[in-house]
Amino acid sequence: MTILQLKYVIAIDEECSMRKAADRLYVSQPGLSSAVRDLESELGIQIFERVHNGVVTTAAGASFIAYARNAVEQFEKVEDRYLNSKNERPTFSVSMQHYTIAVDAFIDTVKEFDLPEYQFSIRETQTSEVIEDVKTLKSEVGVIALSDFNKATFKKIFVDAALEFHELFSRDTYVYLSKDHPLADAKELSLDDLQDYPCMVFDQGDNTSFYYREEALATYDYKKVISTNERATSIELMLGLDGYAVGAAMLGEGKTSSDIRVIKLKEDEMLTFGYITRKGQELSEMGRTFVEKLERHKEI
Repeated sequence: MTILQLKYVIAIDEECSMRKAADRLYVSQPGLSSAVRDLESELGIQIFERVHNGVVTTAAGASFIAYARNAVEQFEKVEDRYLNSKNERPTFSVSMQHYTIAVDAFIDTVKEFDLPEYQFSIRETQTSEVIEDVKTLKSEVGVIALSDFNKATFKKIFVDAALEFHELFSRDTYVYLSKDHPLADAKELSLDDLQDYPCMVFDQGDNTSFYYREEALATYDYKKVISTNERATSIELMLGLDGYAVGAAMLGEGKTSSDIRVIKLKEDEMLTFGYITRKGQELSEMGRTFVEKLERHKEI
């Protein structure tokens, strides 16, 4: 069975005529008939029945042709993606935890290339999905932060998934809260100072282990916790409920909202920022540029 044979039977089914299908395919009618007979013999079914004014598709043939159409469509997608490169739109994808610095780097990368056509994607998602996206090549780069608490565990996870972690920089831990928060004027805060207020954390789905938390100090026994899956929602809840978040770059360096205060946390735990790639993978030109944009935050 060949793709060409599949294309033959699809054309015959659409034209209901061997002659018309042969004309459409630019092949001889005897050659087309021979190819169909060979396919029917290989499959052990009759695909077409001849009638006085052409051919009709049998029930078995109709079922087979439905699968044949799907196979040909998938084959043509592969051809378009890998053989018709002159028509290929440039692609680039990134997955990340909830950090604006990665969004900023992505924006700067897209602007720098300024292509007339492209197919790019950026996924802000759970820690486990960042890992899975890079492992399965859904994304070329995954942006992730490791705490002192989970660093050793994740290095093992990366090895098991055939991934490499590339460290970029480390940051101290801060508290993010509303400018109107009762503690907004403090020079420094401890988690005990904040225990009566709700702490915002990012939802990790089925991975409820402390190791998958992207915030620092994940093992602290917070009295009030609200899980969200979006940065914008988290900020709105902080503003509306006198809540707070613990991290190092949740709002992005240099672009902190005027409604948010950033205060040093006494219980310090370093967050190490970096990116993951498939082991041994050489980054594309866009991938290298994206990493360079991320590295600019080392000095901020």
